[in-house]
Amino acid sequence: MSVGFSTFLNRGTSLATPVDPARATWSAATFGQTATSVFGYDAAFVVDTEGEILVPRDPESVKRYRWVKPLLMPLLGRSRATPVPELASEGKATANVSLMKLEGRPSIAGAIPILILPNPVNSGSAEKTKFHLIAFRFLDGAALDALSKEQGLARARYSRTSDQDAHEIAFQINATETRDPIGFIIWAPELPGSQVVGRLVPVLSGAGLLITALFLALMIRLRSSLRKLSHSEETARHLALHDPLTDLPNRALFADQLEQSCQDVLSSEAGPLLALLDLDHFKEVNDTFGHAVGDELLRAVVARMKSLTGENHLLARLGGDEFAILFDRPATSDEAFSLCDQIVVEVGRPYRLCGDSITARIGCSAGLVIVSDATLTGSEWLRRADVALYVAKTRGRNRALLYDRTFDEGTIERENFKADLRRVLADEAFRLPADATGHVQAIDEFELAYQSIHQGNSEQDLSGAEALLRWRHPRRGLLSPDLFLPLIEELGFMDRLGRWVLASAIRAAANWPSTMSISVNVSPSQLKDPLFADDVLSILKAFRFDPTRLELEVTEAALFKADDIAKKSLSRLHAKGVSIALDDFGTGYSSLSHLLQFNIDRIKIDRSFVQLLGTKAEGAAIVSAVLSLSKSLGTSTTAEGVESVGQCDFLVAAGCSNLQGYLFSRPMAEQDFVNFINRHRQLKFASRA
Repeated sequence: MSVGFSTFLNRGTSLATPVDPARATWSAATFGQTATSVFGYDAAFVVDTEGEILVPRDPESVKRYRWVKPLLMPLLGRSRATPVPELASEGKATANVSLMKLEGRPSIAGAIPILILPNPVNSGSAEKTKFHLIAFRFLDGAALDALSKEQGLARARYSRTSDQDAHEIAFQINATETRDPIGFIIWAPELPGSQVVGRLVPVLSGAGLLITALFLALMIRLRSSLRKLSHSEETARHLALHDPLTDLPNRALFADQLEQSCQDVLSSEAGPLLALLDLDHFKEVNDTFGHAVGDELLRAVVARMKSLTGENHLLARLGGDEFAILFDRPATSDEAFSLCDQIVVEVGRPYRLCGDSITARIGCSAGLVIVSDATLTGSEWLRRADVALYVAKTRGRNRALLYDRTFDEGTIERENFKADLRRVLADEAFRLPADATGHVQAIDEFELAYQSIHQGNSEQDLSGAEALLRWRHPRRGLLSPDLFLPLIEELGFMDRLGRWVLASAIRAAANWPSTMSISVNVSPSQLKDPLFADDVLSILKAFRFDPTRLELEVTEAALFKADDIAKKSLSRLHAKGVSIALDDFGTGYSSLSHLLQFNIDRIKIDRSFVQLLGTKAEGAAIVSAVLSLSKSLGTSTTAEGVESVGQCDFLVAAGCSNLQGYLFSRPMAEQDFVNFINRHRQLKFASRA
């Protein structure tokens, strides 16, 4: 009988099962539950190599196992010495089976080892766990009844003694280990007793084979499920540490690698190099052509970067259009700097997107830092690289720059500027800068200066002025807009300050001669405000100012980013008589479509082109081309930065509508400009007299 049970437990492949260690107990529980509920064992336990029960852990089962444990230990000892294959293809697991008396009843018990592999992908790299499945079934009661029905053993019963009648046959059952008698199976034979005895052992063996086959089918299915689960976990882990669009390591994984590199500096003289890279003008492309084109552009950028970094350096996407490279330790600063320069050049080449239907061009700036101090955190090294990146952008973009301690001085000053701006501009009181009576609340430290604009004729008559914002800083004195306007945009105060500038300029111009206009610069954030047109019209109404005397100056970059809201606002204001001027023409994203799409009334020629007049032939050619274009389109022109008589004469002769620059006046305070108007009028009257 024990031979038959051993046969069915040994049938099939190994019970070695790959599973995450955290799920080992769960898997063992599955084995035990399956053995009792599906295959009809009276009891099943999963134990460790020391014989301590793992599953099930309910008090009743633990108590039952402790009662029978001493009788099962020899069986467990043989199971511990039994090797178990790790794969189904490597062979069969050997089961150990014994007949014994358990809980006072005849029983057949078996033990088989179970090997737990932590990771099916790399099972050799982690610790393996070996458990043992012990199961037994009583040979009296229901099991004997089923056996008697299948084999025709009439009225088969179990007895502790040989108390059979004269017409019955008794078969003695002996314990496998001790050979001690366990009891007798007694039945009334319909066949000769020797034939029944001969058939009893094969029947039990066949039943064991069937149970083993079912066990193996369960194990195969369980192993497949565990593999799928492990694959899902690997996928989830990968997604948690990688960017889904580019499949590059994300900020979390990069931060971990950087912290490890910082700690490794302790055991090495040279540290790795860190570079932060930021794409220049990517947002413009993304906003203009949509996110689908932006995603395609990012993938193309990553492909170019990876072709240069290869597998030796860690390239990661930190978010948006920001990337980072952690250079391998053998790389020198010169090698890293050279590689970043190559990336800047490669990223700057044009991109053909959407099946070659769109051509996009962006730039790239990089900030580098050498990780050389193990006492500093990865966050600090990222900050320093970011400072170097910021300085690279302020110095003209499209370049790589190595961090220097002096950069922090500029960063500190920048943060101090931001704190000062918050102090001055956080007051909500100037959210509505003009009331019904035309009163404008002053803002401490901020003021407007006015620079005259003159007609492009022989008399250079005064035609208007441009309002220029100035910050009278308590420590640094009078500051020009290029030093603080980007910070105001960053802090989100540009909408409020823009309304104040517009109201203050219109209030001042309301006291000038009615023939003079006022030009006011408008920021991109103002154009995106759905209430921008309403604000302008309400301010005009408050000061009873003629809309035809107001000119709004918009840069080409702002028009490039303009959405439907901005287009509707400018169209509405243009319909009311407000003029729209295109500022700094030719220095940004020049497009002739802007001149038509936004109903541009005036083109302002940038001072950089005017300064070329008289010094380079290209300057005269560029200015002449712009003037010729404006005449063809019927738009006016204003030349900025006129500083010499020669420049003035050329522009007047070429047909420029208006002139502006130091040759006529410098920016001046409101009262000084009123005095300038009066002097100009007096000179004009005197010349006529």
